[in-house]
Amino acid sequence: MTLYSDDGIVLRTWRLGEADRIVVLFTAGHGKVRAVAKGVRRTRSKFGGRLEPTSHVTAQLFAGRGELDIVTQTETIDRFEGLRLDPDRFADASALLEVVDVVSLDREPDERRYRMLLGALRILDERPSSLIVPAFYLKLLANEGLAPQLDRCVQCGAEESLVALDIGEGGVLCVDCRRGRPVSEPALAVLRAILGGGLTDALEVTDPGVCGEVDALATAVAEYHLERRLRSRRVMDNA
Repeated sequence: MTLYSDDGIVLRTWRLGEADRIVVLFTAGHGKVRAVAKGVRRTRSKFGGRLEPTSHVTAQLFAGRGELDIVTQTETIDRFEGLRLDPDRFADASALLEVVDVVSLDREPDERRYRMLLGALRILDERPSSLIVPAFYLKLLANEGLAPQLDRCVQCGAEESLVALDIGEGGVLCVDCRRGRPVSEPALAVLRAILGGGLTDALEVTDPGVCGEVDALATAVAEYHLERRLRSRRVMDNA
């Protein structure tokens, strides 16, 4: 067995037996790791609440021959208490964790994705915005080379009167070529800002109609490329 240490963010957990728990960590240097935290559910466990979803930790693990490593030690870097105490912010955090879990393969490092997730959780903890989740989805897709084209019509190349988004075609369409989902000018401006280096300004947008439209579009694009429904967003929609 090989002992290693890495910083990671807890994506999800589930029970194993009477006292153990399986923990899924997205780490800086080893990618997504699945590990057993032995005895974590006992009252006197040294891990306690350190290995809960959203926790940012330094973990020491044994890598065995199987799919599951073994957690031997953890130290908390940040628990993001602000978002933990707010149900809406915790729901948004859960949406971030879910999409990273879905898109990440086991033991395939992606330090940029790790830094993106950590940064999004910090923003959500310190100064929440209703656009953090859709912005993260779009940035994540851009990191994978799957961001939609937003500057010109993907059908004819027109740069004016862009009024729709066709996810299958990979971008926006003009008034003459339109099909797919309608997109308003303010929502398109926010989408462009998120993907064009204006994320800080985009997160300042508070108009409920624009934020809702951007959220719906970004979620639809993410689900299309992931080929699955994002459970955490659907739960919020039905709440």
